[in-house]
Formats: sequence, C-alpha cells, structure tokens
Amino acid sequence: MSAQNNPRNIELNWKTDTTKHSAPLNEFTALMKPDGIPPIDSPKFWEKERAQETYFEHEPVIAVEINGQAKAYPLSVLMYHEIVNDELYGVSFSATYCPLCNAALVFDRRLEFEGKKYLLDFGVSGMLRNSDLVMWDRQTESWWQQFLGEALVGELTGAQLEIIPSMLISIAEFFESYPNGLVLSTETGISRKYGTNPYISYDNLENKQPRLFNGEVDDRLPAMERVIDIEVDGKYKIYPLSEISKKGAINDNFEGQAVVFFHTEKTVSVLDENNIAQSKQIGSVTVFDPRLDDKLLTFNKTKKGFVDKETNSVWSITGKCIAGKLKGKELRPLPHGNHFAFAWFAFHPETEIYK
Repeated sequence: MSAQNNPRNIELNWKTDTTKHSAPLNEFTALMKPDGIPPIDSPKFWEKERAQETYFEHEPVIAVEINGQAKAYPLSVLMYHEIVNDELYGVSFSATYCPLCNAALVFDRRLEFEGKKYLLDFGVSGMLRNSDLVMWDRQTESWWQQFLGEALVGELTGAQLEIIPSMLISIAEFFESYPNGLVLSTETGISRKYGTNPYISYDNLENKQPRLFNGEVDDRLPAMERVIDIEVDGKYKIYPLSEISKKGAINDNFEGQAVVFFHTEKTVSVLDENNIAQSKQIGSVTVFDPRLDDKLLTFNKTKKGFVDKETNSVWSITGKCIAGKLKGKELRPLPHGNHFAFAWFAFHPETEIYK
C-alpha cells in the first residue's frame, strides 16, 4: 500500500485489490482508520412532533421521496457521520455528505456490474481525494469517490452508482410537503455535539484555500461559491447559488433538457457559525423538469410561491402544485448536486457556467 499517501503513518489493513484502479493511488490520502468517522447503519427516525423539538425550522436536510414516502437527513447529524445506509419502500440507498466539499448526494446501493448483482453498504474510508470523502464498500472493500459515485480502486473499479434524486431543503419545507415524513434522529448510539459546526466560517466566500485540498483552485468562481449542477448525456452545466438566489426562479434549457430552478431564502448554512442555528441564511435550491403532460411550463417566483405563467398555478419548493388549475400535480425532480465550486472544478473542469 506504499503508493497511498499516509502522512500520519496509520496502520491500515485493507483487503482492497489495489492492482485494479482508475486513479493514481498516491492521490488517496489516509487521515484516519476506516470508519474513524462512524457511518450510521441502523438509523432511527422521529416523526414531525419529536423532530421539531430537537431541530430548528431552517435546519437543512437531505430529503428523499420514493413512492410518496419521504425521509429527511439533517446535515447537522451527517456532519459527524457522513454516510447513512438506509432503505425506503424497498429501495436501499446511502445518504452521504462531505462537509469539506459541501457535497450531499444519495446513491442507490443496488449495483449490477460485470454480470454480477450486489447490495452494497458503505463506510467512511478515512481517505480524501481532492478534499472529498472516499467511501468504501464492505462487500469488496473497493474505494469510491463520493463526489462521482464511482469506484476508483478495487474489484469494482469502473462501477457507477445510480444517483437517487434528493433535495437540500429546510426541515420546515420538508414537513410542509411531507407532514408524515420521518427525520433521522440524534439517537445514533454515539456521543457527538449535533447542532454544532466544527468548520467555523469555512464557507466564507473570502476563503480561498479549502481544507486538505492540494490541487490548483480554479478561479472561474470563488472557491466557496455554491454551485448547483445538472448533467445531460455526460455534459455538465453549473448554476452559481448567487445567480439563482437573485432571480428566485430560473427557466433554462441545456442540451435539449428543459430545467427550472426554484430558490427559497431561509435555510441556513451548516458551515458558518459554531452554533448552526445562528448561521447565515443561504436558502434552498431544487431542480425540476418543467414539462408536464408534454406542456412546457415557465415559472416566476412570487410571494405566494412559484407560479407558472401558463395556468397561474402555485407550486412549492418541492415541485408540488399547491393551488390553482394544476393542484395535486408534481414536477419530476432532476438529479443535481449543491457543491462548492472548487470541488466541482476539480472533478469536472469541462463545464458550462450559467451567466
């Protein structure tokens, strides 16, 4: 394993087949033992009333909805665990968060690769690459780049996890759309200061040097600008949060895919103040396909919510029509991420930027 960076001389006993890799081994830096940051394998959940006693209304959560059932994973808990192995409605997935890149992504744990079927569960490898979480699966001990959902070292090298669309919204917005939804509890069996942020002022736009990032910081955008990405046929476009928040709603078309971005104000950052409840508001962004029954809708943000020009119906941040002619209809969410620009450019230097 000598090719792997191990500046702290940690004793490591990986069974990974390192003869198979699609990235140089010296790009992986070991900073702690595997699962030194403990993932959550048996998550416990709270219903609305109990969740509202512990979490504050503008707290950001990763929201996952499958067949009308919904769960939320607060970033203030994921900050200390990074991975939750879970399932909903028979779909097994991992909700993941890398604080250093602000990358919150949900992956399907069911994999078919080279003629074999796997049900994977993931741990935190203790390694970083480009400042991003490297996950490992307990079935083959392959190493996975969280930012890409791709296995880069080991038996499963080249395998790609399917992204499950999710939304980064506030807990209040989650319960508005999913009153019966469940929220990951702080009953993890591990003592951590949930609700606090160890990376104080990390997302300050003046911060030009991301933690543990050794590459060149791309200067097309500030390192800590949040960018929302979409992908069509292997091509990428990013939309800076500063642009989306100015407009409230952006209607666009990329590579033939119509897209709409919704933004609300109140969700806070988890990477600002030590007490997350006192942090600055950055808002929520969600991304949808604006076509409904083969009709293209165009949206404006108003005091009532997001209003489509075609029928004057009102829509929520979660893409549900709450008033008007189309009440009860839903827009299809598009897979996207909400990441720091430095990390996006490190993994996807070829990218179009919305202006």
